[in-house]
Amino acid sequence: MIGNSEPLVGLSVEELEALADGLLAPAAQARLSDLLARKREQQLAAGEETELDRLLRQVDHLTLLKTRAKCTLNQAKAEAAET
Repeated sequence: MIGNSEPLVGLSVEELEALADGLLAPAAQARLSDLLARKREQQLAAGEETELDRLLRQVDHLTLLKTRAKCTLNQAKAEAAET
């Protein structure tokens, strides 16, 4: 999925807007913040390093999905303006 700029099809405007505004779950965000702070202090166990990597990949995928949703919305708006 990384680098995929294909529009998201089959979703309503409301669904695309929800995706575009999506956030990491509060518990996951809190854990990510904690792990990042502890990494700066070099206090992570090996398992926590793996967990941090997984959370960072999750953030990357969410960011890509949000970007695709925003691009799809912009494309739909541009097409609607043309008609």
